[in-house]
Amino acid sequence: MPAAPESNISLTPKPDTHSFALFALGFRPFYLAASILAAVSLPLWVAQYFGLLPQAGFISGLAWHTHEMVFGFAAAVISGFLLTAVRNWTGLPTPSGGTLASITALWLAGRVVMVTGPGPLAAAIDVAFLPVVCWYLWQPLHRARSRNQFMVGILLALAAVNLVFHLANSGVLALAPVAWAQGGLALVVIVVAIMSGRVIPAFTRNAIPTARVRQIKGLDPVAIGTLLAALLSWLAAMPEWVVVPLAAAAAVVNAARLWSWDPWCTRAQPILWILHLSYAWIPVGMLLLALAVAGIAGSVALALHAFSVGAIGGMIIGMITRTARGHTGRPLKASKTEVLAYALVPLAAAFRVFLPLVWPPYYAAAVAISAVFWSGAFALYTIQYWPILTRARIDGKPG
Repeated sequence: MPAAPESNISLTPKPDTHSFALFALGFRPFYLAASILAAVSLPLWVAQYFGLLPQAGFISGLAWHTHEMVFGFAAAVISGFLLTAVRNWTGLPTPSGGTLASITALWLAGRVVMVTGPGPLAAAIDVAFLPVVCWYLWQPLHRARSRNQFMVGILLALAAVNLVFHLANSGVLALAPVAWAQGGLALVVIVVAIMSGRVIPAFTRNAIPTARVRQIKGLDPVAIGTLLAALLSWLAAMPEWVVVPLAAAAAVVNAARLWSWDPWCTRAQPILWILHLSYAWIPVGMLLLALAVAGIAGSVALALHAFSVGAIGGMIIGMITRTARGHTGRPLKASKTEVLAYALVPLAAAFRVFLPLVWPPYYAAAVAISAVFWSGAFALYTIQYWPILTRARIDGKPG
């Protein structure tokens, strides 16, 4: 009897793509948890804003909203990204399995007690999260002597700001809690600026060989330095003649930095243009900050939402789709659902920032429209990525 053709014989078993893998690598639980928080928490805050729901728990609605966007949402995404990236940077393991599940549970417990209280318990659990993440990041970074060890310092600074927020909210310190949440926002903006300089030009070059990505000597440190100086001067309530020139300079230099990455060449690739468009909100926010402090137009709140909704929110939706695709073995091409999410986030920023700037009486409408777009974007991500993040890689590789 003749042997069966070799083409009909498969010696390589098909990868099991249906096994539960939520805690296989750091990005999985934290991207999913952050997207759910983004989709759910903003409608709750808007309902409180319009008086449809009472204040929940021990903290004012505005303080809770600001805190959760920084120390809940953004901190989760940054942690998930770093717990994944550090494994690639160092070749050393980062938490998975039960350890990763425990870290995720700590973050989730923080979100619960921030609503239920009591205040001391909420402070203890919520503040503990970032130092725990730092402990697990520091070990491989230190062993590998990685140049990225400074990220641990930034996260610890963010944890320290969170601690002061809780002390201010409890009355231990005579400070405004929201101001410290805004300090945390400023730190996250700096993280976005640093990481953008590493990933956006590289992603653009790799995907578009004809892209005219320019390396301008000294531009990156000047861009980040002026951004940091402007934010610190504003947070420190320095005089107008200090804050306004610094903010204007940061706007110009960061716009030049974006221009050097050739953003126009990415217009046909949504998975790239969302990153460039999101970075554009940093110089926009700096310009709005300069105008507000100078008393020319708008308010500081509009600048802060340019940073939070446009720059941070846009960069996050772009990165949590791109890196999730890459780390689950999928092509780096956005689906129609993802492109819709990419469009909704900058639209949310545009309505939140520019509608009140042009027509101040429509401030409440801007808040509502922006919330619908923002929540819709992250709800779409949750729906599409739930099966992707909870199941094994499609190529059978670990992670």
